[in-house]
Amino acid sequence: MITEKRTFCRVCEPACGLVARVEDGRLLSLASDRTHPVSKGFVCNKGLYGADLHNDPDRLNVPLKRVAPGRFEPVSWDVALTEIAQRLRAIVDRHGTGALASYSGNPAAFNTLHGPAFGNFVGQLGVRKRFSSGTQDCTNKFAGAQAVFGTRTLHPVPDLARSDFILLIGENPAVSHMSFLSIAHPMKVLKDAQARGARIVYVNPRRIEAAAIAGSVVPIRPDTDVYLLAAMLCEIDRTVGFDAEVTRRHGRNVEALQAFVADWTPERVAPVTGITADTIRELARAFASARAACAHMSTGVNMGRQGTLAYWLLHMLLFVTGNLGRAGGNLYSQGFYARSTASGARAPQDMVDGPHGRMRSPGGVGIALPGALMADYLLDPAEPVRAMFVSSGNPVLSIGGEARLREAFASLELLVCVDIYRNATAEYAHYVLPAAGAFEREDINITGMGMQDQPWVQFTEAVVPPAFERRPDWWIYESLCRAMGFRSVFDAHDGAADGEAVRAGAHGGEVPGLWSRIDAMLRSRGHSLAELRREQVIVLPRSRPEEFFETHVQHEDRRVDCFPETFAEAIGRMHRLFGELQAEPAHQLKLIGKRDAYMINSWYGNLPKLKRNDRDRNYLFMHPDDAAARGVADDAVVRISNRFGAIEAPVRITDTLMPGVVAMTHGWGQGATPGMRVAHDTAGVNCNALLPSGAQAFEPISNQAHMTGIPVEVAAVGTTADAAVR
Repeated sequence: MITEKRTFCRVCEPACGLVARVEDGRLLSLASDRTHPVSKGFVCNKGLYGADLHNDPDRLNVPLKRVAPGRFEPVSWDVALTEIAQRLRAIVDRHGTGALASYSGNPAAFNTLHGPAFGNFVGQLGVRKRFSSGTQDCTNKFAGAQAVFGTRTLHPVPDLARSDFILLIGENPAVSHMSFLSIAHPMKVLKDAQARGARIVYVNPRRIEAAAIAGSVVPIRPDTDVYLLAAMLCEIDRTVGFDAEVTRRHGRNVEALQAFVADWTPERVAPVTGITADTIRELARAFASARAACAHMSTGVNMGRQGTLAYWLLHMLLFVTGNLGRAGGNLYSQGFYARSTASGARAPQDMVDGPHGRMRSPGGVGIALPGALMADYLLDPAEPVRAMFVSSGNPVLSIGGEARLREAFASLELLVCVDIYRNATAEYAHYVLPAAGAFEREDINITGMGMQDQPWVQFTEAVVPPAFERRPDWWIYESLCRAMGFRSVFDAHDGAADGEAVRAGAHGGEVPGLWSRIDAMLRSRGHSLAELRREQVIVLPRSRPEEFFETHVQHEDRRVDCFPETFAEAIGRMHRLFGELQAEPAHQLKLIGKRDAYMINSWYGNLPKLKRNDRDRNYLFMHPDDAAARGVADDAVVRISNRFGAIEAPVRITDTLMPGVVAMTHGWGQGATPGMRVAHDTAGVNCNALLPSGAQAFEPISNQAHMTGIPVEVAAVGTTADAAVR
């Protein structure tokens, strides 16, 4: 008998509502939830393909033990847990806890119970070298928010539906559906805004897909957004003027900000950004003069060398024009936890000189060790890492410097990967443990909390029970705790609770001690976990604009810091990098990432539906002028190289790119990943092989990796794309 169950997508932040069709414990298909009060029937193709991901025959089903390079054999959970614990104890006894490391990947953020359980395990194990995918994605925003607002968890979202001027920098909402802004069907919202007269401007090196639906693009040279924002502030200060009442009541260090931006005139930054001084001046004045204006930036800026300063200046643009904490501007979206902004206020913000370079002190919400230094830490001759846990991640392909990372992972005495696939990183693992997928566990949409256009929270039961020997991540890490003799949720508070917890381990049900934290958060807003389980979806009231400064800014004086003293080093670096950009040769090509609706991270690379036609390979996209200057024809194979590495790929020529900019899509390069057969047979190349790694490869103030605007050379190889694929 076929039944339908309500659930939601766990691919990206909007968490669109889904309806799962289930028969005899099998997930048959997913469809949009037309009754969902927020997503209202919208879901993108990536959400719907979640059923294909769930049913992929290459999914991990049983624990695996590597018995020889490239050879894995099934083992029982008891054997795997016991042997991992034994080997861990031996490594710690010989080398201490400095020999341990961990990494958590992007899917872990969409798994509510993962964080508490993984943190419980690595914390009791004594792991100090902790890495995460955040330093390839968004740590600049946590560092910037802490400096400006006094908390890492205050990220004002644009009020798109009520704004007259919408500025979107370094993002493509038609493809990526936005990040640090959870909104269902963003292009419909933008299209409606344009229809009522709002002006929408994207700042991007590409004429992105979103601009074909609503808005227009101001092209910018990669990794120069911080100078555009500084120049806009300079122009506003010297013409329209800063909002005197707002800055007086709610700001500090305003004069220092004015002195800083005075140096960055539109005339000075125009040659570096590729935007004319006239365009910068018009953009600045129009933003400042709008009745209500909002702004947002995403990974296209985050992944540059100065993402934290760009995030600071974006908020300054909003603040000095009176658009921060204002309807139609940017607001804080209070989620289901009343103390969310207060909880992000207690975190280190000092700079430290680590063994591999100067960096932001890791710890607290959002900021880990720089992923760009992972190979350096693992191969450190003074204190090498000998045992590592990789959870829901694939750092071999997702971090810059693939060749050295492969060397580093091959050097480990113990590597344990917890995932749904035996991915490229797991090929080096000694044990690969099969995690339950998104539809095999209970969950709530925790990722978007505090960043939702319309605040809401949803509970989903496990749509189907974990198949085969798969287990929820929380069960795996709490079981490892128990195997090591650490505290775990399986410890008996009383006989009934212990029995319930053990049964939950087999079936993925409620876990005492893990869901209690969520219950407390819900109660802070007058709700409870029991109510959420019963109602499934609770829509919360929108925040009132007047609450922004007095309630959510966490500096002691409740003022916005317009010129944080912690930015002194970064500002010096900003001046140095500007000089380097000025000195670059005119013919220099810069590589950026290209968002693709059919590829998200490496999991989706194994779905046959997404590899049809010419999607069985990844391309380098080039502007016609750049291709002609190098004698490159469409579909020809080129060598893309720099001092960090070299790859070969077929070319697609397109005038959607600025001249001087080339682009590639992330998530390819699975040629040495036999555990994912479709991805292996349609491998493509890993563009991260061209990214820098090491001490100069990240923004020190946030530990954010440099992953866009990478200088490259391109030369024709002479073969066709089909020949390269064969």
